[in-house]
Amino acid sequence: MATSSSHWPDAPAGLSRRALAGGAAAALLLPRGVLAQAPDAMAAAVRAGGCAVLIRHAQTVAGVGDPEGFRVDLCSTQRNLSDDGRNQARRIGQWFQARGFKPRAVQSSAWCRCKDTADLAFGRHVVWPALNSTFGNRDAQAGQTAQLRAALARIPPGQFEVWVTHQVNMTALTGEGMVMGEGLAVNAQGKMVARSTFG
Repeated sequence: MATSSSHWPDAPAGLSRRALAGGAAAALLLPRGVLAQAPDAMAAAVRAGGCAVLIRHAQTVAGVGDPEGFRVDLCSTQRNLSDDGRNQARRIGQWFQARGFKPRAVQSSAWCRCKDTADLAFGRHVVWPALNSTFGNRDAQAGQTAQLRAALARIPPGQFEVWVTHQVNMTALTGEGMVMGEGLAVNAQGKMVARSTFG
């Protein structure tokens, strides 16, 4: 059974809940281009391949973390996608379909909000524990990040994968922040080369 937390979900270590809330509010005031590069940058990265597109799960219902006593294997106990989030996930899939981009693999965290994002966008997923949230389990972070780096190095040019995960995992790998439903294209060196909200 997974442990729950009353802290801000997917929060980087050392940041207070109040500070994160302020940062999130400030992000909403930024021009759209500050939050995500032009879609052409993402398209170019995907077309070149040799990368994974890490997508933070789509928008969820209101709440912080997961309910007390939630279980990873029981969706009804978790904080799940909102109706807007489900539509957002579909739009992500449409962005890839419109450009003829087909990932060689779609991998997901075991959390239902990630699996649902993957299924609504791409119609499939394989659960990969390395993508599971390390929020509240920082001891696992270094090992999981190492697994992601190793997998990135195995993706050949001209091909790409989609990994649906959590902010804490994406930040640990790239040092970047992101909003729900945003994707980062990450190359074999673990460097973010493009980002998009797939709008």
